[in-house]
Amino acid sequence: MKIVILGAGKMGSFFADVLSFDHEIALYDIDPHRLRFAFNTLRMTRPEEIQDFTPDLVINAATVKYTIEAFQTVLPYLPAHTILSDIASVKTGLPEFYAQARHPFVSTHPMFGPTFANLSDLSTQNTIIITEGDHMGKIFKDIYQRLRLNIFEYSFKEHDETIAYSLSVPFTSTLVFASIMKHQEAPGTTFKKHMDIARGLLSEDDYLLTEILFNPNTPDQVRGIQKQLSSLLDIIERKDSIKMKEYLTQVRKNIK
Repeated sequence: MKIVILGAGKMGSFFADVLSFDHEIALYDIDPHRLRFAFNTLRMTRPEEIQDFTPDLVINAATVKYTIEAFQTVLPYLPAHTILSDIASVKTGLPEFYAQARHPFVSTHPMFGPTFANLSDLSTQNTIIITEGDHMGKIFKDIYQRLRLNIFEYSFKEHDETIAYSLSVPFTSTLVFASIMKHQEAPGTTFKKHMDIARGLLSEDDYLLTEILFNPNTPDQVRGIQKQLSSLLDIIERKDSIKMKEYLTQVRKNIK
């Protein structure tokens, strides 16, 4: 299969690497410097080059801020049979784009980062395939199964709701924790574990953190955290042992 990958960032380069031994790969990026170390792939910096390549599949690995813009740039140069695909972590606007693009499409979300995941063993990592996509989404199911990823299937709506819960909640909680840190030694084991999580999160790209937190479903999740913090603060300030016991009992039930 002839595959064009849009964007030579971490995820684009990762897909180019893992697919280049079984498919004919072209990596497109407007910045030629990002293509310097591309292995076993064609390198493209102009959309016109994509037309000559006549791809069967386009994998859009541009950051979510530019996902639709990247598609619109290359769309005039694609044959009618080309399958469009994205790996965006937030799907806002993509259902509407695909509806008018008049190409088969498949939308997925690999829920791991090439920087921190063990790429030689992805069996503990997850990925999502959007159910509204074309039947050709089987291509990605095959790719992800070969990578030994755990596959979940959601609709566009279910995806963004799930991501708001599974990523926005821990991201927001960790950012609040990190925002009140001081340059002071703290011997607590739990504290150190939280610090490790915070450092890992904040080593991620700002665009990635922003696109997760700007999910339209995130504000409701953050308001839930805010509400619980207010309740807990009230219990602490009143030193209400009975309410604290009830609170802890409920929290334990939540995580069973």
